[in-house]
Amino acid sequence: MKLILGKEDYNKILAYCRQNLPNEACGLLAGTEGVGVKKILKVYLLTNTDASNKHFSMSPQEQFAALKDARANGMVLIGSFHSHPASPPRPSEEDKRLAYDSAMEYLILSLQDKENPVLKAFGIDENRNVTAHEIEVN
Repeated sequence: MKLILGKEDYNKILAYCRQNLPNEACGLLAGTEGVGVKKILKVYLLTNTDASNKHFSMSPQEQFAALKDARANGMVLIGSFHSHPASPPRPSEEDKRLAYDSAMEYLILSLQDKENPVLKAFGIDENRNVTAHEIEVN
């Protein structure tokens, strides 16, 4: 699977994650799906209701509003993102446990090295197996 993310949207995610330090930031991603490729067209910045640097929960009201907006604009939810303020960009055991939809993309932005953030995309199947997906920022 290949994921395409515009540079402007990447910068929006990065700024939001930095703004929320030392806590994790989170959000949803909407766009279009084709054969072997998903294109992110809109980033929804959501509140981490846990206000924690170890885990996150997305505001249910904000999730519903994002889904409603995406549908109204002819898009589908493609995935979610969250930050790891002090750890590498790989799904934690909690991330895997909370990955309820195997069709979604799970993006993690590591700010472990604050000057060199790293964004990675993953698929997580129903058995909690993790597959790295290609992500192209352009």
